[in-house]
Amino acid sequence: MKQSEINELSMNDLLERLDEEQKQLIKLKINHAVTPIENPKKITEYRKTIARFKTELTKRKNQENAKA
Repeated sequence: MKQSEINELSMNDLLERLDEEQKQLIKLKINHAVTPIENPKKITEYRKTIARFKTELTKRKNQENAKA
C-alpha cells in the first residue's frame, strides 16, 4: 500500500488495517516456518506496510498533541 493511500485513511480505518496486516504477517510467518512460501519477499512487504501504518499513526498523534 502506498503512502498516499495510507494518508487518505481515517484513524479508525488505519487502526483496523494495521490490525489486519499484523495478523496476516503472523499467519505468513507461521506458514513459511512450516513450508517455504513461493515468494518470501511478501514477508518484507507486510513488515514495511505495517511500519508505514505505525509511522502515520505516530504522526497523527503528534499533530493532535501539538494542537492541544
